[in-house]
Amino acid sequence: MRRLFPVTDQTSAAAGPREWSLDELAEAYAYPEPSPGADPAAGAGAAGSWLRANMVSSLDGAAQHDGRSEPISSATDMRIFGTLRALADVVVVGAETVRMEGYRPARAREAFAARRQAAGQGPAPAIAVVSASLDLDFSLPLFTEPLVPTLLLTGAAAPPERVREAERAGAEVVVAGDGPGVEPARAVRALAARGLTRQLTEGGPRLLGQLVAAGVLDELCLTVSPLLTAGGAQRIAGGPSLAVPERYALASILEEDGFLFTRYRRA
Repeated sequence: MRRLFPVTDQTSAAAGPREWSLDELAEAYAYPEPSPGADPAAGAGAAGSWLRANMVSSLDGAAQHDGRSEPISSATDMRIFGTLRALADVVVVGAETVRMEGYRPARAREAFAARRQAAGQGPAPAIAVVSASLDLDFSLPLFTEPLVPTLLLTGAAAPPERVREAERAGAEVVVAGDGPGVEPARAVRALAARGLTRQLTEGGPRLLGQLVAAGVLDELCLTVSPLLTAGGAQRIAGGPSLAVPERYALASILEEDGFLFTRYRRA
């Protein structure tokens, strides 16, 4: 396990603290290597694909403040957020989070270009939006300006007129359920079958709860913010509780300015 130490290293009194490089963060958060001969479409938890979540929570369990995660985040949290995106093939996000957070396409970052090329990845991860209704504004940059086409994960019963409108906007509609909604395990397999095996979800809480309930989450990267918010904000995962809580093992923990950057993997 990577032990507790600051993301900003203390070098010497004269030199002052040294900020971790993006390469160091990328090494710390690297995806596990797939086993030789693994089937990429074998499903969540299989050696061929890996689904991690990245979330932030206040000390009293709030995943948001005034409906957004930014007020409980920090500059270092955003550096790790950017690093996790830069390592991923695809970022999976719920439609409500797209609307609330004003999601834009993932951008290419020069600092990670060589690493992505060596891993056989494109210049930026695809964004995959989970939506049963496809009630989205297809004139937004997420659909009109992506480096790679935005994916829409939906069910077979999605409104046909919304499917056609999404496709006219340039999005790729991926059916991952027999009814109106998305089946998490099927969504993971559908993405992996497209070569998108390094998977990252940024929530929101409803989507993360569905992924946890379906048993498809391999890893949680959780920032614990040293803030108290009170109020009735959502936790990082919502929806029905599990009959038996699922155990995760601590893989690493970093600290800076009171923020804890933890990483847990399925035990």
